[in-house]
Amino acid sequence: QVQLVESGGGLVQAGDSLRLSCAASGSILGVDVWGWYRQSPGQPRVVVATLATNGIKNYIDSVRGRFTISRDNAEKTLYLQMDSLKPEDTAIYYCNTYTFSSSRYIWGQGIQVTVSS
Repeated sequence: QVQLVESGGGLVQAGDSLRLSCAASGSILGVDVWGWYRQSPGQPRVVVATLATNGIKNYIDSVRGRFTISRDNAEKTLYLQMDSLKPEDTAIYYCNTYTFSSSRYIWGQGIQVTVSS
């Protein structure tokens, strides 16, 4: 079973950059989609960006052009490069995998990103 551990969060100022990492352990065979989600206080968890194993990437409108999702297959690590950060990007960010054959989601524990104005 895949286990996911996020790192790279922290407190930054508006306009700064951060790179989140998500290290996967265990077998990732069969995973179809990798993703980053975020959850702000009092709000539901929402998708930020996804990367399918066929290479297709998707972003929510509010981060398109500022965030970049990528994956290092050899290191089994998912990244989220976040540039031009805004206070509204403040949230707990979660790494996620989804496997179609089992309809199974696996989540990391989450990591805090705080952007001050």
